[in-house]
Amino acid sequence: MKIDLEHRQSAHCESGVTSNLLWKASGGKITEPLAFGIGAGLFYAHLPILKFNGGPAIAFRTMPGWIFKRTCRSLGIPVIRKKFSSREKAKEFLDEQLASGQPVGCQVGVYYLSYFPKEYRFHFNGHNLIVYGKDGDNYLISDPIMETSTMLTSYELERVRFAKGPLAPNGQIYYTQFSGEISDDRIRESIKSGIKHNVFNMLNIPGPFAGVSAIAFSGKRIKKWLSKLGIDKAKLYLAQLVRMQEEIGTGGGGFRYIYAAFLQEAYAYLPQPELLEISKMFTRSGDLWREAAIQASAIYKGRLGSQADFDKMGDYLFEIAELEKEAFLALKNIKWKA
Repeated sequence: MKIDLEHRQSAHCESGVTSNLLWKASGGKITEPLAFGIGAGLFYAHLPILKFNGGPAIAFRTMPGWIFKRTCRSLGIPVIRKKFSSREKAKEFLDEQLASGQPVGCQVGVYYLSYFPKEYRFHFNGHNLIVYGKDGDNYLISDPIMETSTMLTSYELERVRFAKGPLAPNGQIYYTQFSGEISDDRIRESIKSGIKHNVFNMLNIPGPFAGVSAIAFSGKRIKKWLSKLGIDKAKLYLAQLVRMQEEIGTGGGGFRYIYAAFLQEAYAYLPQPELLEISKMFTRSGDLWREAAIQASAIYKGRLGSQADFDKMGDYLFEIAELEKEAFLALKNIKWKA
């Protein structure tokens, strides 16, 4: 039992799942960058009270599931989403959808994904993939961040669908049965809506823990980590930031590159020169995030470790915060042509 679904590798799991599930319905119009931008996927949060894998809770993206939800809602596409308390019912429902020819998205935990390299397996439950068929006891898997499609046994799939811990997926499954047409006008309005939503998330959430304010907040905290925590714990905190940046999907730098690509693709629907100029700013932001990750890695590996090195790391985040603030203000101030 195999559903006709083209596996296309993507940079990020949920935007890849979204574009792949909507590919046919959109006639190939909804690419990964468009899904990421319409779904307002770019974000940053630093919650110092919460701990994740022994370090501060830092996020470079919106909550799992929101990109698919926002993209579909903006495009006028109904979403079906279910969670389960029973593993048996979760498997039964999945098999019913596959038997009817319906590919489905699943939120899963990373730690027990057998096809992931061991160095990338850790306790994170916000990964997304598509199940598009079954061969005996094996499920056919299209994981957008993998080069080719793959398989999981029924036991392996159940294990990752019911992973424990923060963001536990509880067998979550989501899909759409939309078969209508997505017009260019609808895409144009959805692009504007996605930009507006992302501008709000990065500029207007109160407090220092979300958006561009949180990036600067992280920079201030990093400058204090060495004296406050000691070198060993400070290194672990920096490792946590790099892990969240570079290993969860595409991480902080990669997400900025996707958003830059979104603005370039948006230009094809809304040909306003500002979009191309702001796209360059997000590419520069992505470059800075990558440079910051190199600095943090050097500290973690012991090649650097002075207060000046931590100050330099903090300064990177100050520069990124100012650049992204400027970019989102520019997006906010665009006067859309009729």
